[in-house]
Amino acid sequence: MYISKVSLVNYRNFANANFYFKKGINTVIGENGAGKTNVFKAIRLLLEDASIQYAYKLTDSDFNRTLGNGLWKGHWIIISIEFDELNDEEAIQSLFIHGSGIAEDEYVKKATYNLFFRPKADIRQKLAELTEGDTDGLQNILKDITIQDNYETFFTGKSTADFTDPTIYKELVGDFENVIFPSTIDASKFGSKIPHQLSVAKEVSFTFIQALRDVVSDFHNNRTNPLLTLLKNKSGEITEADYQPISNLVNSLNESIEELPDVKKIRDDIKSTIQDAVGLTYSPSSLSIKSSVPDEAEKLLQSLKLFIGEPGEMYEGGIHELSLGGANLIFLTLKLLEFKYRKSKDTFANFLIIEEPEAHIHNHIQKTLFDKLDYGDTQIIYSTHSTQISEVSNVENINILAKKLNYAEVYQPSNGLNPENVGEIQRYLDAVRTNLLFAKGVILVEGDAEEILIPIMVKKVFGISLDELGISLINIRSTGFENVAQLFHNDRIQRKCAILTDLDDAICDTTELVTDSESAKKYKKKVTASQKKGLERKVKLDTFEADNDWVMTFYAKHTFEVDFVTSNNDWEVRQIIGQVYSDQPTKDLSDRQLTSTDVAIYGKRVLTMARHVGKGWFAIMLGKHITPFTEIPDYIIDAILFAKETYSSEIIADIINYRIEKNVEADDSLDFASCRAELLKYRNGDNKLEDLEFDFDLIIPNDQIMKLINKLK
Repeated sequence: MYISKVSLVNYRNFANANFYFKKGINTVIGENGAGKTNVFKAIRLLLEDASIQYAYKLTDSDFNRTLGNGLWKGHWIIISIEFDELNDEEAIQSLFIHGSGIAEDEYVKKATYNLFFRPKADIRQKLAELTEGDTDGLQNILKDITIQDNYETFFTGKSTADFTDPTIYKELVGDFENVIFPSTIDASKFGSKIPHQLSVAKEVSFTFIQALRDVVSDFHNNRTNPLLTLLKNKSGEITEADYQPISNLVNSLNESIEELPDVKKIRDDIKSTIQDAVGLTYSPSSLSIKSSVPDEAEKLLQSLKLFIGEPGEMYEGGIHELSLGGANLIFLTLKLLEFKYRKSKDTFANFLIIEEPEAHIHNHIQKTLFDKLDYGDTQIIYSTHSTQISEVSNVENINILAKKLNYAEVYQPSNGLNPENVGEIQRYLDAVRTNLLFAKGVILVEGDAEEILIPIMVKKVFGISLDELGISLINIRSTGFENVAQLFHNDRIQRKCAILTDLDDAICDTTELVTDSESAKKYKKKVTASQKKGLERKVKLDTFEADNDWVMTFYAKHTFEVDFVTSNNDWEVRQIIGQVYSDQPTKDLSDRQLTSTDVAIYGKRVLTMARHVGKGWFAIMLGKHITPFTEIPDYIIDAILFAKETYSSEIIADIINYRIEKNVEADDSLDFASCRAELLKYRNGDNKLEDLEFDFDLIIPNDQIMKLINKLK
């Protein structure tokens, strides 16, 4: 038995979401605030014995924010967990068929366990009695609804409905827009009530390990100390007769401490000093100094502390002396041991939920932990924003969370792919490329030059980084973009993916002449072959991205290096001529060729320079000479705009303000005080981008930046 699906409707930051899980290890990944903790809270409400009480204490703040401002009234919170591979034992089957015995035709292998937080029966009856379309009557009922007086928590089992289907939701809960509410609920479809005594939580082993925040404090708290929990579990196996000799030793030790001459002398001195100060009438009737070493088993266990030595050290110290990573690793280890003790009991299934185990733990330990922590009889679900853990995760067992306005979406990256395609993706997702799973937008590039220079250009020209924009730039190191780009699809990850590649259009006339030298003929054939491959690549990518709005390819007309110079950036390349060549005649020739207006001349020279030192090293040298007035090639600007569709007014204002500052630095005679005042109005939402009353061309003479601003207007 394992969790195959978790459905959340109107719960916290999930308006409507499905998580899909498989046997073994599963991973939930996403940025901070995406809802990783909330999906675990939802699961705990149904499966963790200690959390079930909170299922009856939900409030209006537990409703999704799309139902804010009182719009939650009348709606339901639905948390549904689907189990697969149920066995035929009576106890577990009774949770879903509610019979005294197991009829052969009632034996189920897959079933759901649901939590409904819904209006009470009297409210549901009033809603059902409304005439279709009676919006005034609906509002009269809803306006007086409160959580405390009018809502209840209800558990059901053996439902067959997909509660995230809007049609199903309307059938169960009601159609608020058209004012149509059901008078009865089809139990065969939506599940019948599960009595408290048949709680699934009582039939399974469930352990939740929270995110590691401040484990040193947890060790000092008797309620959260994992060592004390383990000791208490084991102390239950010690008989009173076994513990009596220890109790006798403690009592003897306490008596010996109390009888020490110095202890007795201090006790007598305290007593006489009090009598001298206030007299016999107001002095304590008795006074003792006693040892506080407890003789009770539980209190004695509380006094036990764990002492640890860091790897490679001889010294053994307390938890508070360990590094954060060391303390976290010990805490996690003890919680895992607690799980081992618990799962040894006779339960139908074992579930281990671990929230962000990577905190303060070294990358190698993260990967080793994920690789080693695999109990064959246990379903494990991690949440993480670590690229190290997601790198070693099976892409078929990953759920990806994406933040939207007031809600989150869930994506399954392998959905609809055949095993061969899944294998291709798995091979590509190393620790570097895995960060594309966390990005708001993705740009795929084919080589080192683009990987090195594009982030530098964006930062220098716009004043913001790709990271600030939420864009991951991934170097595929080939033209096999489809292996990664297939992740981005309406059925999988719904995020924009821009592909940057070269069209390799010929930079010269490739017609071979009888007067051409052998080297000239060889060069023309090479250019022709590259152009042919570029056209073939375009045909292939056009076919790949057809009917997929999430992927689009953007082409350099020739190559990245050539198009960089074409965009009026010959000055930057000329600055590194002296690093590429040593002899003066070649330096002079290169300088003249790079200032040529003929792409056949400057294009061949820049490619020759890049090949001479290697494209990666060429990009590193060139990166040192990128300035705020370098012009980013058009196709790169287009790719950025595609990868990130929306820009906040704060980001746009920051870009414009940065350009103002750079122009003032370049020309101190310019005064843009009034422009900044206008910009502040826009930033504060007092006007729109197109309403800014200043000359953009004066402030931002760079055509490429104007292209960005104009597209954002």
